[in-house]
Amino acid sequence: MEGSTPTTRVDVAIVGAGPIGLCFANALSRRGVSALLIDRQARASLEAPESDGREIALTRASQQTLDALDVWPRIPADERAAMRAAKVFNGESLFAMQIAPRAGQDAELGCLVPNRAIRAAAYAALVDSPQAEVLWRCESEIETFAPSADDSGVEIRLAGGEIVEAALLVAADSRFSSTRRAMGIPAHTYQHGQHMLVCRMHHEQAHDFSAWEWFGHGQTLALLPVDTHCSSVVLTLPPAQMDALMALPQADFEAEITRRFEGRLGAMTRAAEARRYPLVSVYAERFVGPRQALLGDAAVGMHPVTAHGFNLGLEGVRRLAGLVGDARAAGQDIGAPRLLARYQRQQRLATGPLFAATLAIVGLYTDERPPARLLRKAVLRAGDAAWPVRRLIAGHLMRSAS
Repeated sequence: MEGSTPTTRVDVAIVGAGPIGLCFANALSRRGVSALLIDRQARASLEAPESDGREIALTRASQQTLDALDVWPRIPADERAAMRAAKVFNGESLFAMQIAPRAGQDAELGCLVPNRAIRAAAYAALVDSPQAEVLWRCESEIETFAPSADDSGVEIRLAGGEIVEAALLVAADSRFSSTRRAMGIPAHTYQHGQHMLVCRMHHEQAHDFSAWEWFGHGQTLALLPVDTHCSSVVLTLPPAQMDALMALPQADFEAEITRRFEGRLGAMTRAAEARRYPLVSVYAERFVGPRQALLGDAAVGMHPVTAHGFNLGLEGVRRLAGLVGDARAAGQDIGAPRLLARYQRQQRLATGPLFAATLAIVGLYTDERPPARLLRKAVLRAGDAAWPVRRLIAGHLMRSAS
């Protein structure tokens, strides 16, 4: 690259200033590692993100990670909804498998927080951190990148001509990551042929802060508690049916959602704008390259029906930031092949079985043939009879909205 162009030097360049990218930069800064965040959004959009309708189910481990990064205390208490139990329904049956903590355990299975609130808190925690060594390149993107001449780093050219030298380049720019493609890393992509609707709805009857997962015929429904008379509805349908639903006038839309939930919580009225997303699962063939790494959805994009998405992303943040921080403390190369290979091995072990299990569950619960329906019923009955099965499904359910 041109030697006359001014060069910015940094330890780690991160593409994507979503909550995972922000938390990763925060974690690095606490280990004395400098970072540069590159994002197409304006800085004001990062500081005050708009609602995207999504609610994130956080595990206790994720809450602890966010607490250590000073993110959790910045999420207002009224934005946190406890999930005290879960119910799993199949088709029109009134039977529900009940999932609740065992005696002596914490009274909650998880906590539901709007994605917008997590993003805003992650940004504020990073900006306010006295340890933060972070540079920002907003409304920007990478034009090209290549190994440095002595192979000691990555030379990155940003749109506009600025050159950045980093010891490590990390892609955290979504499951549709353009950076991953530029790295030459293939990904297994699964188009599930359905769209997901998310919308907060008020309902006449109160509920007990149980999360519902309802595998109906031709649809999957979830009801995630927000308040006593308000829940986040998640509905998956084929695109044509979703088009028709989204085109309904508000009163007809509310009546249709009430019908799909069979009136189990009384009449339902819309509390926020409904949003839709295509259902796509992604698993990268590799999580690393020469002085390159994938993080969050850029590495693993989970299906929401049992998705661990954000929680797995935070596991990756802890894992990679820990390895990089340890290497820096020992005076070692933070982008060394051995370090990246260790990250890849650990993260694939943590995510691979869960990703495969999720695809299997999606296949079972979207198959409308009679044998599959019978198998679904048998699985739920067996799960209700055996605590280990209930516990396994609870682990999936309590991370399913991410």
